[in-house]
Amino acid sequence: MKEEEVILVNKNDEQVGTMPKMEAHEKAVLHRAFSVFVLNDNNEIMLQQRAAHKYHSPLLWTNTCCSHQRVGETNVEAGKRRLQEEMGFSTELKELFSFIYKAPFDNGLTEHELDHVMLGHYNEEPNINPDEVGNWKWMTAEEIKLDIAKVPNNYTAWFKIIFDKFYGHLMDNLI
Repeated sequence: MKEEEVILVNKNDEQVGTMPKMEAHEKAVLHRAFSVFVLNDNNEIMLQQRAAHKYHSPLLWTNTCCSHQRVGETNVEAGKRRLQEEMGFSTELKELFSFIYKAPFDNGLTEHELDHVMLGHYNEEPNINPDEVGNWKWMTAEEIKLDIAKVPNNYTAWFKIIFDKFYGHLMDNLI
């Protein structure tokens, strides 16, 4: 099976090429990505725990799902595809904002992404894919904020960055 490729972009999110995913993470090259947050009617966020065998950040908690767009795929199409692949359900998604971040890992890999953050709503239990997800849970934004402050090493590096921005967006829109 051919390794998945990521879309290389400049700071304006204009495609400048593609590269195998692992190579992009080894070289810390800026590439397009997305992060999906799913809320229920109680304004709780569905978190996933990454599967134990993931090549980085195994067993850490993170947003509902995240990954990389494929060539020719819109951000929303990519988010819906990955939500189905990882969490076993589909819902409408809305793009909220995008930003660039860089997060190095202990294993020498680096996430350097122009990340498109999306929001969806869902109230049922997911049907998680055990190849991708170890566990899942609902938490309020306040609970997550307190837990990250208390035990930051339980969360992925990118989630801590993204959650801070998402939390501000969520609070601005709930008031």
